[in-house]
Amino acid sequence: MAAGLVLVAALAGTAGWAFHRVFPAGGLLPVVLPAALVPPLLAGLTARRPLWLALLVSVLGWFGAAAAVYRGLPLALPRDLADSWQALLTTLLPAQPEPRLLILVHTLVWLAATAAAELQLRTRARLAPALPPLAAFCAALLLGVDGDGSNLPLAAALVTLAATLALSRDERPVGWLLAGMPVAAVLALVAYAAGPLLPRAAEPYNPRTHAELPPPTRVDSVSPLDRISAWLQIPDRPLFTVRSGKPLNWRLAVLDRYDGVRWTTGARFQPTGGRIPAGEWTGAGEEVRQTITMDGLPGTWLPAAERPGEVDGVPGLAADPESGSLLAAAPPAKGFRYEVISRVAKPGRQELLDAVPAADPALLAFPKGPQEQLFRKLAQQATKGADLPIRQAYRLQKYLRENARYDLTAPPGHSLKSLEFFLETTHRGTSEQFASAFALMARTLGLPARVVVGFRPGQPENGVYRVKSGDVLAWAEIKFEGLGWRPFYPTPGKSGAKDDHDVVSQAIEESQRLEGEFTQGTVDRPKDGRRGASQAEPGGSGGPPLWVLLPALGAAIVLVYLLVAMLVPWWRRRRRRAPAPAAQRVLGAWLQTCDDLGVRADRALTAEEVVARQPADLSQHLRPLADLSNFVRFAPDEAAAGAADQAWRHSDAVHRAVRRSTPLKHRLRRRLLLR
Repeated sequence: MAAGLVLVAALAGTAGWAFHRVFPAGGLLPVVLPAALVPPLLAGLTARRPLWLALLVSVLGWFGAAAAVYRGLPLALPRDLADSWQALLTTLLPAQPEPRLLILVHTLVWLAATAAAELQLRTRARLAPALPPLAAFCAALLLGVDGDGSNLPLAAALVTLAATLALSRDERPVGWLLAGMPVAAVLALVAYAAGPLLPRAAEPYNPRTHAELPPPTRVDSVSPLDRISAWLQIPDRPLFTVRSGKPLNWRLAVLDRYDGVRWTTGARFQPTGGRIPAGEWTGAGEEVRQTITMDGLPGTWLPAAERPGEVDGVPGLAADPESGSLLAAAPPAKGFRYEVISRVAKPGRQELLDAVPAADPALLAFPKGPQEQLFRKLAQQATKGADLPIRQAYRLQKYLRENARYDLTAPPGHSLKSLEFFLETTHRGTSEQFASAFALMARTLGLPARVVVGFRPGQPENGVYRVKSGDVLAWAEIKFEGLGWRPFYPTPGKSGAKDDHDVVSQAIEESQRLEGEFTQGTVDRPKDGRRGASQAEPGGSGGPPLWVLLPALGAAIVLVYLLVAMLVPWWRRRRRRAPAPAAQRVLGAWLQTCDDLGVRADRALTAEEVVARQPADLSQHLRPLADLSNFVRFAPDEAAAGAADQAWRHSDAVHRAVRRSTPLKHRLRRRLLLR
């Protein structure tokens, strides 16, 4: 019994550890270990008690362990348990190891361990105790499909443990069991090695594609774009510091929705344990590590270079998987520190040359009004003769930098009326007006654009960049297929033609050089590479929804088990009846009869004791069969050739008699439990 419970605990623990793709290991281990070990222990202590009492003890144990997960009285447990599925499906993995999310893992592993232990102790089924851990493992696979790492080794371990558990149900000698374990391990290793080679879908089914994401969030009451003018009026206010190996722009907020009055974000922030999905660009790039310390930056937006990939040190972190924007649960206090690893894309000349605007109607939207015609007219004038999308973007950037000037005293605002006044009358503004005008003019050309608010690198000091309010900067980005978002800097420098910001200066010089290259041999390039929304390739369906997949998976498991339950007794009877020496066939007939009578588990019973325990109407066939069994076991002479046929005639007669006298529900129960 003890060995079986140990195997059950190992199965449940292995299934629970499959959630390592969902939660960090440090937060997962303290939840999985007690949930896998305690239920088998409780089941062993209550094995001789009624099942209802054993289950009641297990429920009380589950509640006590849940209190340990919450580190207190789990008053929110019912609500958290009901919401945890949806919360995890709308979380960027790895998830924060919070009690409201870990309670699902705790419950699934506890249920799997309890069900497996009770099946192990109260039935003779071979594989049934392995099914609850298998179900928990499948849940982990679904919830962790986006996570890092692989569950193939755990699948191999489950196969080995399940095979070992099935072998242990025969109650054979320990040496025979130990000899069978290496065979099961070899089969598991073969499955592990062959798994990646099997044909499979290019993209696994991801239930997150069908989860309802949170609505777009209005993060702060005051947009960072609205703060630009105020920050520029007090330029020496410290905001944050960055320790980084190179200077970069520190992006703060990404604004992609415009209603004619203000830019807002359409971000759908999702909780994350620190990993942010990679952007669309998969080519050359550079990793940049930053340690950022807050020093007075208002709001909950968190600055970082380019597109963050990993963030550490932010409790309650949320991120937008589309833009990579970061959000804290509450405004960070002064001195708050976190670390970021960002990936800076480095596309080559040919990638830029072949760039095609992304097909996204939402990023081309322009509010209704007379200004749209003006913006389109100016954009077409600025990009006249440009035959490539990237060249149009560079021409538009150049037009704004050369036809308007940077002025700190310009009136704030980025409504359509304000931008119209900026383009037609004043021709002066801050990066708020330049970036907004560029994005809207780009949209009239079919270039999907948005506005980004961030900061220049700041003042370097002993490897640390000190960013102040005067370093605030807004720029624009355009989305290209395969490239993702590319930055453009339409704001001129304070001195006029040359920008006083190194990162922007380098970007402008590169754009001028590339624009010069694009003018050579590109006039005759076909213009039909641009693809509209109606021509976009339809996306894959992503597989069936979760509410269809889980019942289908459960039905498949039940059908397979029923098939096995029907075939195993037939195969066992056929194997015992197969051609063999007469003595073996006689013993096979006796074993089959013991199975039919339900006494095979009592190995200590002699043939005489088995006959004595059965009704008198079976004696006419059971007595001769018992005599034949004793003869082949103990007599010195070989059994006659006809003894086996005679033994099986008696065995068949006992089988028919037992079948007639046993109610259908009892026969089904024995068959389904593989007894």
